[in-house]
Amino acid sequence: MKKIILLSFFCLIYPAPVFSEIDVTVYADDDYPPYSYKENGKFTGIYTEILITAFSRMKGYEVNIKPVPWKRGLDYLEKGTGFALYPPYYRPKERPYLKPYSLPILDEKIVVFCRENVLAQSRPDWPKDYYGLTIGNNAGFLSGGDDFWNAVKSGKIKVEEAKGTRLNILKLGENRFDCYMNDRLSTLWELKRLKKNGEYDEGGKHVKIKEGATISVEQGFLGFTDRDNGKFYYKDDFVAKFNAVITRMKNKGEIQKIIDYFLK
Repeated sequence: MKKIILLSFFCLIYPAPVFSEIDVTVYADDDYPPYSYKENGKFTGIYTEILITAFSRMKGYEVNIKPVPWKRGLDYLEKGTGFALYPPYYRPKERPYLKPYSLPILDEKIVVFCRENVLAQSRPDWPKDYYGLTIGNNAGFLSGGDDFWNAVKSGKIKVEEAKGTRLNILKLGENRFDCYMNDRLSTLWELKRLKKNGEYDEGGKHVKIKEGATISVEQGFLGFTDRDNGKFYYKDDFVAKFNAVITRMKNKGEIQKIIDYFLK
């Protein structure tokens, strides 16, 4: 009895340590369907569902995903106030403040879509076949490649930016620019939804859109800030655990199942 009382006494003086999870906020592009977007009040998408699953399996962390406009998310990481953002492409020269990157999560095919009359002549060579045209682009996106952006700097191609895929498709359909470059699946998915909702009147108010040249195959990552001055002391551990979970998900075919669900 004395031993039990003595043990209880020491437990009161020296209580067992409580290991709480680290609260982490990860920012996400709020307007990049079908990868990350809001629908019926819920934030969802292919990347979002993959990351929700991955984060739930990372011991020691309680992760909150916060959707924001893409350029705002980049700004947070550039200033060091934001921890991580998805899904940037690998652009170390243009975005030196993003370091490290996670392992690649998905492959994305980047193509150019144009008004039908623009593609009346064959334009397979990107970007030379598109000189003299105005190309739409999602604000803050750096697709296109070095040759494309050099052509923009020299005035051979013009760029017009708008927030999100939906707005760019509508502007393209209204003849406000010639072509639009973006992820193929994202563009086709959004165009289909616009037609279904009656927002895109092909052959009426809006012109027919066709697929042009393939620009590149990109990979989406979870990118982290390197401007935090040690504020996010757990960064290396977080990245390692995230990469391990993503690798297991790929090996088990879980990521492909999520992609297939959204394609249906």
